Amino acid sequence: MTKKKNLYTKMLKDYPDVLNVYQMCKALGGISTKTGYKLLKEKKIESIKVGREYKIAKINLIDFITNSG
Repeated sequence: MTKKKNLYTKMLKDYPDVLNVYQMCKALGGISTKTGYKLLKEKKIESIKVGREYKIAKINLIDFITNSG
């Protein structure tokens, strides 16, 4: 748990704790929103849908970044 907490405090520190799709795409190096929505729909990045919008916890994005590749 210490490693995850350490990553959380260092990675994406300029982003809020809960991101929208546009913030997520920017954080992933400027990928297109089409690709971002595809990642969410394929459940590659864990998210929740609030109304018509996806909300992504920063820790879920960090998990995706550190576990892919």
